[in-house]
Amino acid sequence: MEQDVVRESARAGRVVLWEESARDGAQAKTLMSPAFRVRLAREQGRIFGADGPRHVVFAAGFPAVCAEEFEAVRRVAVEAEGAVSVAAVCRGRAADVRQAVASVRGTARARIMVVVPASEAMARTMTHRPARTALESAAALVGDARALDERVAVDVCLADASRADHGLMAAHAAALTAAGAGTIVLADTVGVQLPFEAAALFTRVQAAAGPEVVLASHLHNDLGLGLANTLEALRSGVRVVSSSWLGLAERSGMAATEQLLFLLGHDPARAADLLATGAPAWWTAPDLTALPRIARLVADETGVPLTVTTPVVGSGVGTISTGTPFVHPELFQPFDPERLLGIAPRVVLTHLASTRVVRAVAARLGHELDPDQAAAATAWTKRQAYRTGRAVVEDTTFAAYLDGLRATGTVHASEAPDDARTSPAGASA
Repeated sequence: MEQDVVRESARAGRVVLWEESARDGAQAKTLMSPAFRVRLAREQGRIFGADGPRHVVFAAGFPAVCAEEFEAVRRVAVEAEGAVSVAAVCRGRAADVRQAVASVRGTARARIMVVVPASEAMARTMTHRPARTALESAAALVGDARALDERVAVDVCLADASRADHGLMAAHAAALTAAGAGTIVLADTVGVQLPFEAAALFTRVQAAAGPEVVLASHLHNDLGLGLANTLEALRSGVRVVSSSWLGLAERSGMAATEQLLFLLGHDPARAADLLATGAPAWWTAPDLTALPRIARLVADETGVPLTVTTPVVGSGVGTISTGTPFVHPELFQPFDPERLLGIAPRVVLTHLASTRVVRAVAARLGHELDPDQAAAATAWTKRQAYRTGRAVVEDTTFAAYLDGLRATGTVHASEAPDDARTSPAGASA
């Protein structure tokens, strides 16, 4: 029997990310190619070096969708072997379990996750049976999967756990673990929980299920609380937590991988307080400088944009556009983006710019402005932003204006060149 490194890591107090952007992310109307799934799995594993399989479960897909999806999962299992622990996800049906095992078997650290309804409403809809009956059948599925290939670890996801009976889930979590399950995933399938409710869910189920049960979280973001609820799960002792690059998942998504990794990785002392165990969060600390690059790769692949307000990896990180932050940037940011993420600070020219900011941008573009030129350029910048209706004045547009300013010599603010001194790009700046 192959060692279950995910279960081992969780029991040692280390954090394991269950990556869902390729699988649950498909329900965000995105589709990652097989080649990109392989690349993403490798890149994410590389964040933790040789300990990638102990810190990342990569949900490669849902083999039952179609032949192409089966082959995509199989390709990830084979080609990302050793970089992460690769998982196939399936429904709680014998045929689906066999198919999932087939998609990953023969590869190191392979897993499947069987989804079983836990609430009465979900069980009646998915299986046309009561929740107790659906949960009882899951133990047999775990046994069947282990019999097919004991080297493939089996996890069970209890769907709609947030609306299910805590005692019932705890009893079956214990039975599933005894049958050979590695982790039991409690899912807030509809993203309905508040943070204190998430904490109560994991605390109560764990206490009733017993210490042999390793719980995991899968928490959706419909109320904007996916990340907060995941932190509550961690505070409650959970160490296997689901996330997704850019938060990609069904409906409003789930906790974003880049945000969760950064929160747990950038300040080890604060992370230790959150986890409250005294044990370090990682076997190998994550390389946070990889986060912006991987996020851009996912954005390019899926067409989901990184915006100016996207935390940790967005285009606004490390940017300055106004006076006081320009003089004292450390007062206006919670961390050093250059040191932790490799994002160099950048001054952006907007309608809020002071003369000092304008002169700094001009110097970056190779222009040294005297006081009159700086005043003229500042006035022009504000007019340009309001004329176009866009806050940011692009470097190319400002450079064209500065070339005209240099050609005309010193100009007072009231005489600053306007549209005639902008390049065609100014119309769309």
